[in-house]
Amino acid sequence: MNNKNNENKKFYFKHSLGQNFLKDTDLLHAIVGDACVSENDNVLEIGAGAGALTREICNTTKGKVVAVEVDRTLAPILNKNLGECKNLDIVFEDILKVNTKDIAIWFNNEPFRVVANLPYYITTPIIFYLLESALDIKSITIMIQQEVADRLVAQVGTKDYGAITPILQLYGTASITRSVNKKMFMPVPKVDSKVLNIDIHKRTDIDIVKISKCIKLCFAMRRKTLVNNLMQGYSLTREQAETICKNSGLDIQTRAERLSLENFIKLNKTLNQ
Repeated sequence: MNNKNNENKKFYFKHSLGQNFLKDTDLLHAIVGDACVSENDNVLEIGAGAGALTREICNTTKGKVVAVEVDRTLAPILNKNLGECKNLDIVFEDILKVNTKDIAIWFNNEPFRVVANLPYYITTPIIFYLLESALDIKSITIMIQQEVADRLVAQVGTKDYGAITPILQLYGTASITRSVNKKMFMPVPKVDSKVLNIDIHKRTDIDIVKISKCIKLCFAMRRKTLVNNLMQGYSLTREQAETICKNSGLDIQTRAERLSLENFIKLNKTLNQ
């Protein structure tokens, strides 16, 4: 972690990176608890920031901890704050540009948990980068803006329910563990946050890629009926699309927001018969 060239550089919060750092030690401890980090767990942290959450993770587990941070100007701060953490490696990279094979090597191909405090603009790409990988991830626990968290755990038929909700369910069970007031951060962001935990249990009995595609196409034009989206997405006639809906046990006037994951699984099966 030593980097003498960075020692005298002053750090400035970067709005372009969505930098908002937690400062409450009780909350940091609670987040690690929400992540179910045990004393032998390996942990990948995305977005080390000033290292407050990183330190809490390192103090909780004797396993390997790798913190990935995109902002290299944080090196002197992290070196100062985390120099005593012997089970820690810090990697200054954009996580989305890191080869997943390299991540597996960091942990000697052993399972690990993910803990992250993510800015809004990068939340979804990082979540699905991890979920769609072949990495042996036990769980993902992330601090994200509350409206994003609400969409990820939305109930069928609600305004927050979109394609991302059932697609996430293909990979695991998501639940909100706590709400976090914006005043808990420095600098104070514009919105409150929530902690979301995803217990990973990828479905092996179905074709996740095909079902994900089906879900996305069905939500392509949210205000349109399912029949219209099937016609557009799969180049079907209206009669064909209506027959597929009926054979899947669905009303031809329904919309995608009314379909559960199991509905989409059955629909995809009918489409591929």
